Amino acid sequence: MASEMIINHQEKAHALLKADADKILKLIKVQMDNLTMPQCPLYEEVLDTQMFGLSREIDFAVRLGLIEEAEGKTILGELERELSALHEASTRK
Repeated sequence: MASEMIINHQEKAHALLKADADKILKLIKVQMDNLTMPQCPLYEEVLDTQMFGLSREIDFAVRLGLIEEAEGKTILGELERELSALHEASTRK
């Protein structure tokens, strides 16, 4: 019973982290789609804040043993690649 509860918590933690990462990815995609607009510092601040918040959530989940550190790094790495692509696209504009 206890192992089932741990697995359930792990699945919930993964689902919540993935949902938060998907929200950030949507923000990035919106910005990518609207590169015709001048680069908005407020938007960049929101993305930075969201990324920082997600990194803290991941750290907390890792410390609780709900996800592996490598899994957390993978989630953040994917978003960082998207942010890098956004930055490159905005500097080419």
